[in-house]
Amino acid sequence: MKRKIISIDEEKCTGCGQCIPDCPEGALQLIDGKARLVSDLFCDGLGACMGTCPEGAISVIEREAGVYDEKAVMANVVPGGTAVIRAHLEHLLGHGEKDLYRQAIDYLNEHHISVPEHRIVGCHPDIEPRSHPSFTGCPGTAARSIPRKPVAIPGERDGNAVSELRQWPVQLALLNPRASYFEHADILVAADCVPFAYPNFHRDFLQGKIVIIFCPKLDSDIDGYISKLSEIFSNHDIHSITTLHLEVPCCNGITYVINQALEKSGKKIPVKDSTITIDGRII
Repeated sequence: MKRKIISIDEEKCTGCGQCIPDCPEGALQLIDGKARLVSDLFCDGLGACMGTCPEGAISVIEREAGVYDEKAVMANVVPGGTAVIRAHLEHLLGHGEKDLYRQAIDYLNEHHISVPEHRIVGCHPDIEPRSHPSFTGCPGTAARSIPRKPVAIPGERDGNAVSELRQWPVQLALLNPRASYFEHADILVAADCVPFAYPNFHRDFLQGKIVIIFCPKLDSDIDGYISKLSEIFSNHDIHSITTLHLEVPCCNGITYVINQALEKSGKKIPVKDSTITIDGRII
């Protein structure tokens, strides 16, 4: 199969070995004074080794390669000890590879190997929780509500615009369908370009609502989005849905996704649709 995998320029490689520790999968070894990819099965193609190569000898290319095998990788990783296991788990989570992460955790559990405490590189180390099973991603994606006090004039306080955001995260890909803030909610589903085009997004649309954003053109997992929205609608008492998209044709996919999710959920929830022009007017 054709997939992404690393490539090493032998002329640039000096054999310094700095890339070796950054490949917890064990796909790289120093052989005859050069870094070598020893097995396609061990290389996930995410390029963790690239950043530490002082010569820029490593790149990610797309070529025919054996299918990456997480179980084979874990069999290779485990003998390296706790530090290598931790590095591998953090590597997978840091690149959003949740399915591979679950396979790695399953392998450890099946072989009665303790799961080491781990986190995503780049996230603050003091933010809890950091270890499996409660930690399944960057702490910055943890679901939480944001309380807002009522103001005399909607969208204004002491002459300054205020945020009306009531929850985190907002990207559909990151949302937990069972988050408590969906219960009895009025939901705003917006194309992610809308807040940039419409200057009073918070004041006119977001106040009092739970917001969900995504791009119907560029995001690849539209079927997954439909399933997730359907789960949100099915598991909660949703009062209303407002959809907000730009006038460009591709943005109308927002309406399609919502309609498909409602049909799949079997729920009848009032939907109000609004369109924003590129120059920031409401149609």
